[in-house]
Amino acid sequence: MKKFLSYTILSSTLLFSVVSCSDFLDRDPDQILTEDQVFGDPNMIKSVLANFYGRIDWGQHLNDIGSYVCLDEALRSDGGPDEFRIFGDGHWRVYDYGLIRNINQFLQGLITSALSEEEKASIGGEARFIRAYIYFNTCKGLGGMPIVGDEVFEYTPGMDITALQYPRATEVEMYDYIISECDEVATMLPQNPSKYAARATKGAALALKARAALYAASIANYNNKMANPIRTDNGEVGIPAEKAEGYYRIAYETALQIINLGVYTLQNNRADKADNFYNAVTIKDNNTEVIWAKDYKGPSNYHGFTRNNIPVSHAEDIDCSWLTPVLNLVEAFEYVDNRNGALKLREGAGYAYYNSPQELFENKDPRLFATVITPGATYRGKTVDLQAGVKRREENNWKSVTGDPGKSFTETGMTITSKNGPVVSGDAQYINKTGFFMMKFMDETTGSATRGKGSEVWFPRFRMGEVYLIAAEAAMELGDQANALKYINAVRERAGISLLTQAITIDDIVQERRVELAFENHRFWDLKRLRLADKIWDNNDNNENAVHYVLYPYLIDDATDINNGKWVFDKEKAYMSKYPRFFQLRNYYNFLDQGWLNNNPKLTKNPYQS
Repeated sequence: MKKFLSYTILSSTLLFSVVSCSDFLDRDPDQILTEDQVFGDPNMIKSVLANFYGRIDWGQHLNDIGSYVCLDEALRSDGGPDEFRIFGDGHWRVYDYGLIRNINQFLQGLITSALSEEEKASIGGEARFIRAYIYFNTCKGLGGMPIVGDEVFEYTPGMDITALQYPRATEVEMYDYIISECDEVATMLPQNPSKYAARATKGAALALKARAALYAASIANYNNKMANPIRTDNGEVGIPAEKAEGYYRIAYETALQIINLGVYTLQNNRADKADNFYNAVTIKDNNTEVIWAKDYKGPSNYHGFTRNNIPVSHAEDIDCSWLTPVLNLVEAFEYVDNRNGALKLREGAGYAYYNSPQELFENKDPRLFATVITPGATYRGKTVDLQAGVKRREENNWKSVTGDPGKSFTETGMTITSKNGPVVSGDAQYINKTGFFMMKFMDETTGSATRGKGSEVWFPRFRMGEVYLIAAEAAMELGDQANALKYINAVRERAGISLLTQAITIDDIVQERRVELAFENHRFWDLKRLRLADKIWDNNDNNENAVHYVLYPYLIDDATDINNGKWVFDKEKAYMSKYPRFFQLRNYYNFLDQGWLNNNPKLTKNPYQS
């Protein structure tokens, strides 16, 4: 009797919600199909593989902008204040054994498929890469979990399910499995990327290997330096300290292997450094930086990131100004010749005065302007005005005067509060609350901010900026300061900021990764693997790392004052983010769902889980 592949029952709605890069993803198996029908048709085989790519979307990503407000990068500008404070026990937890089973079914059917042996190897390598990526995302949240290999489990009601109940692997075994799989599939995958890097290549497999090895090394190193290391008795959580060097070595050598492939570069082909960085991360055409991305392609697979976050002054539809960066991130970007990125807002006991809003940000790291739209910057060829209000003298003190966004004083015609804001009150729906807008991943194409269309901008998952920083961190941890400086300075030189000359520390690595990889789903995991998250997000109202800050620009409107017509800025705690972030020790590993524990008594609980 023919088997029916229920996992290929894909409606057009589901399929077109997946990643897309070319005709490869414009495939629509919309009926129940037998194995013979699927594996006898090369196009159907690729359709199923495309669906697997589309089912991997975890952590921060473009279709879930709410995921960005949890950290110290941005907050939302709609409605009332955000109540988020405590990271949940399942925050960004991945446990997708259903997808792993589907991939194993696929690999099994691929053996007798209509493809050539070369095609079987390449497509099988892609499926195994996706599977390894699932295990990696599972492991970085939960620690060691069951490794089922290529097994396809069948269940019929009433059967003895003991054989289906696998115990948890150790965290070491999980990372070793991921690294081993990457080694094997790297030999099966093509070296040159497909158009727009949506499909896995040798470089993608090596990048996953390097990242996984770095995470394992970090846990072996920094977890064991905690006063009370987080571990379980049988190693499901926790990696022995003596494993650190070996994992750092793998991470370092693999990063260099990617660099030496000659396929990808730290893209640096434009004179304007901000423009160069924007193109290296956000623009797909002629891109040599991005190794693997979640891609989008119309007309059936757009996303709404640009539409949701575009300034109201530039909006093409009713949506705008949802996600807005915070001052914390802006000040993390250094100056080109000064590592302290704090903005100069005060001069002695009073304000620092500026001739224009842009003047405040002069000489900042150019990557800032490719990541964040600052007051007075240009987007789509038009200035983004951000003005909270005006300042006037009152008994030797400055008084703030604000108005409805975009409205003018009738007697002078002066705009008090710009159409974009920023404003404090949550009553002003979709008006900026932080003083900044998103730039990274924002599409400059006309029509990309409409509901009828949308954006095709991609979301990089692996790119060369990260690869160089993996090499720098691993070299530093291995005691090789010369190469640590070499690779971190390659990133800084591309950015257009001063090179480091002294021995670097893990703080330098954290700083560089924060600005280079902002909004790319790294910050949360970096602070976890380095065991810094509980220190930075410590629930302390007086800790500027845990609290969101915003910046309000004001124009001086007082003809009696020498500074009339100049700009000043107020730094304030964010009205829209009520609480400091609180990352507890229990959050270093997700809790296992009680349903999983009920179904499989061989699973053990994670630390702090009652």
